[in-house]
Amino acid sequence: MMFELKNVTRRFGKKLAVDSVTLDIPQGQMVGIIGRSGAGKSTLLRMINRLQEPSSGTIHFGGVEVSGLRGQALRNWQRDCAMIFQQFNLVPRLDVLTNVMLGRLNHRSTVLSLLNVFTREERIQAIAALERLGIEQTALQAAGTLSGGQQQRVAIARALMQNPKMVLADEPIASLDPLNAKIVMDALRDINEREGITVVTNLHTLDTARNYCERIVGMAGGRVVFDGKPSELTTEAVKDIYGTDKDGAGIDETMTSTAINIAPEGAENESAGNQPLALAGL
Repeated sequence: MMFELKNVTRRFGKKLAVDSVTLDIPQGQMVGIIGRSGAGKSTLLRMINRLQEPSSGTIHFGGVEVSGLRGQALRNWQRDCAMIFQQFNLVPRLDVLTNVMLGRLNHRSTVLSLLNVFTREERIQAIAALERLGIEQTALQAAGTLSGGQQQRVAIARALMQNPKMVLADEPIASLDPLNAKIVMDALRDINEREGITVVTNLHTLDTARNYCERIVGMAGGRVVFDGKPSELTTEAVKDIYGTDKDGAGIDETMTSTAINIAPEGAENESAGNQPLALAGL
């Protein structure tokens, strides 16, 4: 199913965070969104998941206007459009298995959710998701005791439990070491290739986007300034996205470093960090 953004804009007071973005993303693409901090990447993803409302413009998925959904229909969209955050959004005191099963909340009755009652089938599915991510041995540990890389893999397993039609990843490797960053990116690519699920991810390192994504969207000042294949990303296009330093000497080295060899620095200025589970569509 086609995913479409048409002239999507978001204002924060006088600041224009996202400026008239129009994109068509076919089912099954893996898209990397790149740009400097404050370029509008996180705000764009949060509007797609409806964690933030567009100031204007429309968002469609499979012919349904996502930007107009309310109530249960909106909750269903946030179930179908799984969101993976930079700061993991796990419940630290709960064990890993329960955190993963929380991905089923929008598939279940309110009573069962309140009682924290999960079926045998849901437990088996959660363990299978952890096995897929190589962390099944942590199932009974408190999520807060895991390393950052392990927590991000738990977050991906939770997203898989939603049975999503689309996965959004907001700077998923920004706080990870190189090895864990590679594991997480490999997992996202595997989800895209094995299930044919559309994956849209914000990335700070240019070469990570080149190596993992079939399509790259470059943003600067809230606008899309590049949209094409990695092979089409010329030096001039990179300058349009990242600009030059104050002496005009070239692109910031942290943006063009070899994929995963250097952990990305920082996060989006407009990102709000941890989000409540309810907002994450869980």
